[in-house]
Amino acid sequence: MMPRSKRGWLLRVCEAWRAAPSRSIALRYLLEHAAVRLWALVIGCFPVETNLKTARVMGDIWWLLMKRHRDRALDNLRPAFGGRYDEAQLLKIARRSFEHFAQVYLVEMVMTPRLINQWSWSRYVKLHNLEAALRELLAERGVIMLTAHFGNYELLGYTIARLGLPLNAVMRPLDNPLVNEFLVASREAGGVNLLYKKGASESADEIIESGGTLCFISDQDAGRKGIFADFFGRKASWYKSIGLLAMRHRVPLLVGYAAREKPGFHYGITVERIIQPEEWDDQDDPLLWITQTFAHALETGIRRHPEQYLWMHRRWKSRPKSERVQRPAGAAHD
Repeated sequence: MMPRSKRGWLLRVCEAWRAAPSRSIALRYLLEHAAVRLWALVIGCFPVETNLKTARVMGDIWWLLMKRHRDRALDNLRPAFGGRYDEAQLLKIARRSFEHFAQVYLVEMVMTPRLINQWSWSRYVKLHNLEAALRELLAERGVIMLTAHFGNYELLGYTIARLGLPLNAVMRPLDNPLVNEFLVASREAGGVNLLYKKGASESADEIIESGGTLCFISDQDAGRKGIFADFFGRKASWYKSIGLLAMRHRVPLLVGYAAREKPGFHYGITVERIIQPEEWDDQDDPLLWITQTFAHALETGIRRHPEQYLWMHRRWKSRPKSERVQRPAGAAHD
């Protein structure tokens, strides 16, 4: 008789096959899932430091082959650091960003559940001046934790959860349901409960009301309907829901990150800013003030380690109304 776990896996594969829009997409799901599982098996045979060296080389290949990503990273870096670094230095920062995220995505996200547990986490992660933040997390009055596509953003929540402080993280599910389930299961095994962004509003209120911790990767483009706040000297669109949730429940926001402190799997966790409810009470526009305050805190951390920010993502895609090109009257629409 087939083991229950294997029957469950086969059932999920069949469900993904039936739910796929076409047979070609279903086949792609299966192949991608097989590739991820095989990659996890292969790198599990080697020390993490060896795997990170290999991933860094793959990051260099990514840099050389993906001109579109390379150009976007430099287009984002020039306005952010153009007055501080020359073009050669910006190129170096951009390339190191590709190397860093190749290491994060190809190795660290796969190996973190095995490496980080309640006994071993201190070999890889250092905690920096977290006393005030831990008091907020232990107060059980509800906390919102914010980070960015910076350093190893999954490691931040995963380490805190392994310390016995369960977290609820909002995520966008991957297109491939089999790969998505594989990654979700490994995170939930470590104490991180994942909520899908679509439809998370009701669950978010319940978590905060029950004294839980809710985590967001807050630097995703929120479109034209977002709230625009300065980020590296340019307006960027941020989700209003984060500030509105904090205002509605009057809970603090912790802005933190896990940044690589030396080559290899060696990180330091820092909480850059704690925003308390009484701070926004007298502001003319509390929502904008909250958003601008956590955006500034994220920027401060990124400036310390610019090579660890995901410069190739479209952070400044949406523009405020004042910057949009006005179409001439009668002009044809795309």
